[in-house]
Amino acid sequence: MGKSTYLDFLGLAMRAGKLTLGEESIVKDIQNRRAKLVLVAKDTGKQTKKKLMDKCSYYHIPIFEVDDRQTISQAIGKSGRVAIAVVDVGFAKKMQSLLDETNRG
Repeated sequence: MGKSTYLDFLGLAMRAGKLTLGEESIVKDIQNRRAKLVLVAKDTGKQTKKKLMDKCSYYHIPIFEVDDRQTISQAIGKSGRVAIAVVDVGFAKKMQSLLDETNRG
């Protein structure tokens, strides 16, 4: 097996029930600090992206702009997803370190 990517862990987290989907639910999870990491597709609409970025910034929750919606939707087996919140510390830390690596490299 090649190098693990955050997408591999996204699929695992989905199966483990550790993700929140849907803008409203994600915003709620950010506000009550259940979200440990938020991922936003790079082709998300400007307003949605800004809203999530602002919320994460205010509540000090890491947010990453990742691949396009098709890529992240495929990883979790749901269509048309533009944002995902990870509500498990372990998964969030692992994905964040993989994303940090990717963004550095």
